[in-house]
Amino acid sequence: MLGKTYLTKQASLLLEFARTTSDSDLSAKLISKAADLKSQADPLPDKDQDPRAPDVASDVGPSDPTGR
Repeated sequence: MLGKTYLTKQASLLLEFARTTSDSDLSAKLISKAADLKSQADPLPDKDQDPRAPDVASDVGPSDPTGR
C-alpha cells in the first residue's frame, strides 16, 4: 500500500509539471491525475505506517539473517 507522503509528493510533482507545460490538454490530464492521487491520500493517516520497506522483517537479527 502506498503511503500518504508518497501520494502527496507525486500529486505535487504532477501539478508542477502541469504548470510548466504549454500543452493545455496535457496540463488538464496532469491536474486530473493529481486530483486522483490527492483523493487517494486524503483518507490515509498523516504519517506512513512504517518507515521501513515492507519486505524488511522485524524479527531478523544479525545472528540469523534468514529469520529462521
